[in-house]
Amino acid sequence: MTAILTDYSPRERLAALLRVPVRNALAQRADAIRSSLPPRPLDDARARLVWLRSLDQDQARRAALLHRLDALCEHVSGSPALGYDPRDPLPAAALEEADGFTDAATALLVADYRARRAVSAG
Repeated sequence: MTAILTDYSPRERLAALLRVPVRNALAQRADAIRSSLPPRPLDDARARLVWLRSLDQDQARRAALLHRLDALCEHVSGSPALGYDPRDPLPAAALEEADGFTDAATALLVADYRARRAVSAG
């Protein structure tokens, strides 16, 4: 039998509500950065290394942020990323990267989620 949303704790319900808007904010940021960088080779590791070495300092910084945003997008979408607890649907890093890139209603839900997380951790 499938569990319905009311079977979850308030924090789990908030996480379910926040997944899409947080993922969308991360994806939009990643797309903006991706479009500002030279095209990145996808299939060849050697070509990616050459690409990475060809970037200037600012581009390399944005490429690192792009990599982080892509990993967080995948994690929030359900594919755990290295360095993040696979049981945590919304790592603090994802929420931090989405800060300022969501609407006011989502920002309030994020604040509530963080408060509930702090209470359960403390």
